[in-house]
Amino acid sequence: MILWLWLCWGFSTSAGQPDSELMARYLEEKLMADDSIMEQVARRVPRQAKFLQRLETRPRMSEFAVKSTIISRYAFTTVSCTMVNSGSEAREGVFEMQIPAAAFISNFTMSIGNKTYYGEVTGKEKKHSSDDKARHKKPPSPTDGRENGYETFKASVFIPRKMQGRFLLHYEELLQRRLGKYEYTVSIRPQQLVGRLRVEVNILENSGIVSLEVPPLRNSKHKGNGKVEGDVSPPPSTVVGHTKTLAKVTFNPSVVEQTRIARNGILGDFIIRYDVNRELSVGDIQILNGYFVHYFAPTDLPPLPKNVVFVLDSSASMVGTKLKQTKEALFTILQDLRPEDHFNIIGFSNRIKVWQQDRLVPVTPNNIRDAKKYIHNMSPTGGTNINGALQTGAKLLNDYIAQNDIDARSVSLIIFLTDGRPTVGETQSSKILSNIKDTIRDKFCLFTIGIGNDVDHKLLERMALENCGMTRHFQEDEDAASHLKGFYDEIGTPLLSDIRVDYPEDNVEQVTQNFFPNYFNGSEIIIAGKLINHTSDSLHVEVTASNSKKYILLKTDVAIDLPSRNDIRGIPGLEDGKGDKNYIERAWSYLTIKELLNSRLKSDDSQEKDYLMEKAKSMALTYNFVTPFTVLKMREAGLHSEPPQEEFISPSTDGIGEKLQSLQGHKAPPGLHRQPDKQRIKISRTSADGDPHFVIDFPSSKFSVCFNIDGEPGDILRLVSDHKESGVTVNGQLIGAPAPPNGHKKHRTYFSTITILSNKPERSYLEITPKRIILDDGERLLLSCDRSAVVRSSSLEVSISANSNITVTIRGTISFVILIHHYKKPAPYQRNHLGFYISNSKGLSSDSHGLLGQFLNHEVKLLQDSLNTTHQQFGQNQTEALKPNPTNTLKVKGRLVPVVWKQRRIYNGQQEVDCWFAKNNADKLIDGSYKDYLASHPFDTGTSFGTISSL
Repeated sequence: MILWLWLCWGFSTSAGQPDSELMARYLEEKLMADDSIMEQVARRVPRQAKFLQRLETRPRMSEFAVKSTIISRYAFTTVSCTMVNSGSEAREGVFEMQIPAAAFISNFTMSIGNKTYYGEVTGKEKKHSSDDKARHKKPPSPTDGRENGYETFKASVFIPRKMQGRFLLHYEELLQRRLGKYEYTVSIRPQQLVGRLRVEVNILENSGIVSLEVPPLRNSKHKGNGKVEGDVSPPPSTVVGHTKTLAKVTFNPSVVEQTRIARNGILGDFIIRYDVNRELSVGDIQILNGYFVHYFAPTDLPPLPKNVVFVLDSSASMVGTKLKQTKEALFTILQDLRPEDHFNIIGFSNRIKVWQQDRLVPVTPNNIRDAKKYIHNMSPTGGTNINGALQTGAKLLNDYIAQNDIDARSVSLIIFLTDGRPTVGETQSSKILSNIKDTIRDKFCLFTIGIGNDVDHKLLERMALENCGMTRHFQEDEDAASHLKGFYDEIGTPLLSDIRVDYPEDNVEQVTQNFFPNYFNGSEIIIAGKLINHTSDSLHVEVTASNSKKYILLKTDVAIDLPSRNDIRGIPGLEDGKGDKNYIERAWSYLTIKELLNSRLKSDDSQEKDYLMEKAKSMALTYNFVTPFTVLKMREAGLHSEPPQEEFISPSTDGIGEKLQSLQGHKAPPGLHRQPDKQRIKISRTSADGDPHFVIDFPSSKFSVCFNIDGEPGDILRLVSDHKESGVTVNGQLIGAPAPPNGHKKHRTYFSTITILSNKPERSYLEITPKRIILDDGERLLLSCDRSAVVRSSSLEVSISANSNITVTIRGTISFVILIHHYKKPAPYQRNHLGFYISNSKGLSSDSHGLLGQFLNHEVKLLQDSLNTTHQQFGQNQTEALKPNPTNTLKVKGRLVPVVWKQRRIYNGQQEVDCWFAKNNADKLIDGSYKDYLASHPFDTGTSFGTISSL
């Protein structure tokens, strides 16, 4: 028996496929008359001399099955294929499977007749330099390179007469989020019609599955293009079912349905796209058996301004469709630039032409029009000066950054497109890489795009890796215009810059990359690591980042459950016979190996490259991954070995809630040494909280005054009004609730929304509810109240203590604290609401007004004519002296206000306040009447009665 096994980097199918075509025609004719034809596919077909002679040239495929389980973005895939040789002599059976280039093969098994062969992952032996030179002499071709993100696994074996061969392939991958979706793809190209063809994909996402879709099958010419024109319905026989966290998708086409799709058995790519629930928080952190993985993909962030230089190849090889499609894509991309962006365009061949010399121009209708004219007039000619073009683009961007007062947190980038190799100027790859790195100096990122088969893929990939960018490659016969636009969409909306994710050093080790220059809308940042402090009950996480003019700090303590709760060995299908499939540990190993491979690719030091290779090889051997440094060797099993079994992985719903831990910033359990965020600013008693109850503290007089406002649901109360001087206004909107039984009120009211407006030094506002905060200073930012976070700009800081309070500090001299009141089981007369406290009023002027603001810089006197002269001093003794005669009088701006002694509870009932209470909606205590403090809308900044203005 002869046995071959190899990995091919892409493959081309033969043009004719005559046997598949004849078989398809035969089956199509038989299907009209015989419903049992599916059973005949795996058996010898009726005698037709010429047809049978062609049919017997290869074994028939009786079964092709793919079963996959995706657990928290990590996908385990098993491909099973059975071939039957019904001929009179041994025939060669070829098993081919396209798999994603980012995937790692983890196992392969064959059963041929009565013999079983299993794959063993071993380390590659280091080749001698002469072998390397001989290998590199071979020119690149479609079968040598990756086919747009896919590789072809191929196994060939002779199957004895009247026997069958069975193949089992396992591979794993971590799904990447692009344009707001995860995409899982299975290649269905058996190259002949199959009697039993089935694809089953199970998805488990404890965060919650959203936007699940199954588009039509995608053929190779449109691979990588997420857009589907025309019919968008799932392939025939597809069944989709899902709950909030689980989904199951099956594709089981009959032979008739296969024939209608493609008679040659090349059906295409079966695709599933989905996303998970997320919000602006520290992210989704999952912990299992000593390992963790952290997914961070915030939403509802304003985009950062961009400074972008497009460097486009216009050499002679771009003639025709390539340049035409590039122009079409650029026309659309230019239209998508935002008003705050700046840009320039460089066309290059052997000459380098800059559209706007020595500058980047703002996005205006005239500039966009002129840029389109420039692109339209580009013509293909000459050679390819890659080094010169990139040097020019990098210098242009460097000079612009240095010489202009650009936004400090804007994102600068170069988008480089070529279809060839360097032929003019510097042509040595190592020199080009060194020159680019020296010019860019980590100040911005370089994104590279290659079109066609003549590009230097390694050069483009390394240029992007060394300069914090990404690379894409498209085939010439593909729709380059939509690919280019799709790639730009991935990087065209930066939301955060300088993202850093930190964990306590004494709690974790071997953490993957935790600093990222940029976060783009629709993508995802993934970090994984090992836990070393096994006695800790929580993992503290902090994420810091910049968003336009704001600094953001997100933090939380994630509870670590006991080992018994993390153990998932009891879930069927998660075992591979060698121990439990810890999907989080395997995700960590997957990411770590990928980073080692990238680091080796970027390195120029031979010793460092050898060290990285050995480290990646060692880890790949530990986790049984086929990588560039490991190979899959086939071994024959023992005489009494069992044929390979389908080790399919499928999630079970039984007990899944207890056995899988998927936490999104949950608070640490009680008893931790590290406490969650506490109040950093001392809160004064001056406040409006509850029903609402107002308290005003007069520290110099050593007493407090309180009053109630019996407003109507929907009323907006002006709490602080200092718009003309300090520029600050605070309004609170009331929500209604039924009155308690036997109460004297017809209803209760609470603050449902607090709006804080400021117009100095620039206009901004905060809209706060018990669930979320909207911060808008020209760019809108949405924050959740159940996640701890800090957002800081030049004049404003917002600090959130999860489900507890929000501290707002304006220019360092004005501070407000908003308490969040949540009821787990609210009574009919209770509502989730807010309490407003003034912590620091130094920055408010003496002319500030509002229900609270009017008292901040004015003193109130307490008249005590009826009191004993021995108790004239105030303070603690004053309260005791007043108890015998609780009715007294306050003097406020010349007005006499009768008051009574009361006690109030503030700070969620944690503190009791003695105060003098003014009745009748604070009649005579406040200027005017209650209705004079009603604002017309939440953004009303009117400062005097009857005057209305807006921010």
